[in-house]
Amino acid sequence: METILILCVVLASGMAERLLAKPSSPEYLEREWDMLINKVNFVNTTWKAGHNFQHIHKHERLAYAKKLCGALKTPKHLQPPQRKPLQAVNLPENFDSRKAWSTCPTISEVRDQGDCGSCWAFGAVESFSDRICIHSKGAVHAHISAEDLLSCCYTCGMGCDGGFPGAAWSYFKRVGVVSGGQYGSHQGCRPYTIKPCEHHTTGDRQPCSKAIKPTPKCNETCESNYQVSYNSDKHYGATSYSISNDVSDIQTEIYNNGPVEGAFTVYSDFPTYKSGVYQHTTGSALGGHAIRILGWGVEDGTDFWLVANSWNSDWGENGFFKIKRGTDECGIESQITAGIPKV
Repeated sequence: METILILCVVLASGMAERLLAKPSSPEYLEREWDMLINKVNFVNTTWKAGHNFQHIHKHERLAYAKKLCGALKTPKHLQPPQRKPLQAVNLPENFDSRKAWSTCPTISEVRDQGDCGSCWAFGAVESFSDRICIHSKGAVHAHISAEDLLSCCYTCGMGCDGGFPGAAWSYFKRVGVVSGGQYGSHQGCRPYTIKPCEHHTTGDRQPCSKAIKPTPKCNETCESNYQVSYNSDKHYGATSYSISNDVSDIQTEIYNNGPVEGAFTVYSDFPTYKSGVYQHTTGSALGGHAIRILGWGVEDGTDFWLVANSWNSDWGENGFFKIKRGTDECGIESQITAGIPKV
């Protein structure tokens, strides 16, 4: 009875606050953010919510997260063909690509897409980078350029305004993509030129913008201090394919070939994720978001996928998160794409 009374007080106070502020006002949006966190933690679900994006005003955090959700559903004519299921193997209860291929540094990396809806490109180049190392047996370490894919793949969508994950993998095979590090690293042919937004991890911060950054121009040349030509630096895919939504099929693909790109619907509670196994608890849809799935496991009896986000390492669990596995949570198992690189 006491629990019910507390819940009623929380909901009633929230409703009263909402009535006192206009839905578009900073006061309303700030309270909405706080109420998302309070509701998730109050119902004692499989995950904990908290204050991510702390250098952004609370009333701007959901709007900021929404513009990062740039994964659009790939049209059928651009979607790679579905791969035949691999031969079944005895899958472990827990699997982490970071441990399985510990000599491949990109697998442990968390990137930052900045003020751009380029998640579709990041999920693709991150997985592709990992697979180049894995399939070369550690001989080739390539940090594939998100900017080259983002700006030059004209069949992939609208750049910073969103793109098609499936089309990105077809582009690897058809055209190829050069190397390039994060903003400020000067690593590779075409580093990412969009600055990180207000994070502790860089001294070159800029205020978070309410608008999406313009898509960088397709510049088919390497940085002046890079010793390899643009065309010589390209890395190609030997194959590109989609994977069925069967859980064991996705697991077998990761276990044999490395991380894959996935996409799911982001709801307004997801940006508050801090720990545990995420499942949609409250809030409306913000958009589609592409990510890199690198493993799986079980936590407190709940099956999960282990996922790398591209919102910097100060978000979530050091940039990673877990999401419920086996029920197609938020569509996480329905949009899996991958491919084998040429090495």
